[in-house]
Amino acid sequence: MSGALHSAESLRARITDAEWQARVKLAQCYQLAARLRWTDHIYTHFSLRVPGDKPHFLINAYGQTFDEIAPETLVKVDLDGEIIDDPVGSGINPAGYVIHSAIHRARPHTHAVLHTHTAAGIGVAAQKNGLLMISQHSMRFYRRLAYHDYEGIALDLDEQQRIVTDLGDLNALILRNHGLLTCGENLEEAFYNLYYLERACVAQLAAQSGGAELSIVPDSVAEKAARVFDNGIKNKKYLLHWDAYIRQLARNAL
Repeated sequence: MSGALHSAESLRARITDAEWQARVKLAQCYQLAARLRWTDHIYTHFSLRVPGDKPHFLINAYGQTFDEIAPETLVKVDLDGEIIDDPVGSGINPAGYVIHSAIHRARPHTHAVLHTHTAAGIGVAAQKNGLLMISQHSMRFYRRLAYHDYEGIALDLDEQQRIVTDLGDLNALILRNHGLLTCGENLEEAFYNLYYLERACVAQLAAQSGGAELSIVPDSVAEKAARVFDNGIKNKKYLLHWDAYIRQLARNAL
């Protein structure tokens, strides 16, 4: 414990308060994901842009499980993949760099990018018709969800442009045969989007497992519901969602 404390104090002494607060928030997001079972052991990644003039972002150290991640263990990297700060010394997942740097570079207003390999997310990502409009949660993404075809492990830099092109100006992406990705102007928005997309995928698999004919909501109704969610995003209702989860995290009530 004393070593970890010393490491945190040493880091805080050489970074801005704004960066430290970003580290705290991103570490909280990883802790929430661990408790919500949105993890694939050490193999997925969340990133958050570092406040300031330089195009740096924070991401998890390769080899740490989400429940181990703390503000002082996050790695700071630039858009070209150069490690700026690596307290753990294990580097980052190369696929994480390829995916996250592509979006951070193309969309400066996008400060947070979250990527998961949950069973439900992969299950829907493997379905030809993708996310179905069968739940209120899925309607959050009516005509607001992009798809990217699987090209193999995301290690090739030339895939970056195709990811960015497929995502466009949307904040949710299904990586076919792979998993889910959401983003936002801040971490709270990206987390809110991931929560709804994950829940929609869980609901879809549950509905399909019953074997009954599914009730697909008409386009007009799905659009009506989606606009309500859009207004919630505009009015930053996702902050209520995030704050409630942080209170649960503090109480260890998840």
